[in-house]
Amino acid sequence: MVDLDGSPSLHQYLAIAGSLLLIGGMIAFLGIITAEVLFPGYSTSENQISDLGTSAESLDDTIPPPSALIFDGAMVLVGLMTLGASVCLHRTFEDLVVTIPLSLLGIGLTGVGIFNGSFGTIHALFALLIFIAGGLSAIAAARVERSPLCYISVILGAVSLINLVSFLVLGMSGPLAFLGPGGMERWVVYPVLLWLLVFGGYLFGQSHPA
Repeated sequence: MVDLDGSPSLHQYLAIAGSLLLIGGMIAFLGIITAEVLFPGYSTSENQISDLGTSAESLDDTIPPPSALIFDGAMVLVGLMTLGASVCLHRTFEDLVVTIPLSLLGIGLTGVGIFNGSFGTIHALFALLIFIAGGLSAIAAARVERSPLCYISVILGAVSLINLVSFLVLGMSGPLAFLGPGGMERWVVYPVLLWLLVFGGYLFGQSHPA
């Protein structure tokens, strides 16, 4: 962890960044869970997370269903919050190794919310950006974290990236294939969301030194 110089402004930036990431992680989790419940016939094993942002076949395609409104809105909001947090972190630590991946994660989240699954290739590119930048963000954050969180962040980032590579290379022949495509994708995404929660809480705590 990089020691701050005691400047109130730096601690304020840290508090803002921590709050944005912590609340953003909560919104992401609760948004996904709520959209899953409202999506008719949704399966966490067989359906990918991004399916939540598209229209269900049983609903009027001209009217976005509640699941899509909730999921897409949550992703855009969390993406913008992540971008805001990256700006605050850069003002605090001035470490591009930490802030660039986090900014890319924010861009990916925002893009997925704006360009939902019905946009095809562009949506897939933003989703891939989330997967890669998310894992790298968790690993890079170890540069500004104290032990043991720095090790936990690396583990969460590594779990996400390893499962991503396994999914891309081995497909449904990978070790987590029994979870289905939706379950495999969640082992890529959820470690990153868990890290957002933990890292956000950690930053907020560091902004209020004893």
